[in-house]
Amino acid sequence: MKILEANAGALTNFEVLHFLRAKGASKDPTRVIAKVAQSEYKVYDYLVNTAASAQTRENIKDFLTSVKQHDLAKAEVLNILNTRPVAEVEIFPMIENCEERFPDEEVSEIVELVKKTLPPPLIMKQEETATLKNEQGKEISQDQNENEGGEQMDTS
Repeated sequence: MKILEANAGALTNFEVLHFLRAKGASKDPTRVIAKVAQSEYKVYDYLVNTAASAQTRENIKDFLTSVKQHDLAKAEVLNILNTRPVAEVEIFPMIENCEERFPDEEVSEIVELVKKTLPPPLIMKQEETATLKNEQGKEISQDQNENEGGEQMDTS
């Protein structure tokens, strides 16, 4: 690999995670074989639990294309990409003078754009799935308990 331009700009968490995976961080469970430093494994462990773990180049490209209309600075776009805010409250600290620069409707548009184009972190997906299963399990067990209770009453 040849470096074309040193310090060309800040990297997204997705790019850093992709780089660490290319070095072998995800393939070596013992963390001895791959040419990855211990500090890089710590970064990898952190990034796997963030929004970057579920993002793809296509998601990022779609987001960057769509967000151009909102006149955000590169650093603001980078922060939004890396943190994937899902509420307006989370956007305000990321955008300088957000209240003065953007009306509430535009901030809502940015949040909806994030939700639409950037996938949630894998951990969030797993939590949603577990919650859904728990809710379904409780419904099923309540239905079973009601049925069992009714059957017991009938046989008594």
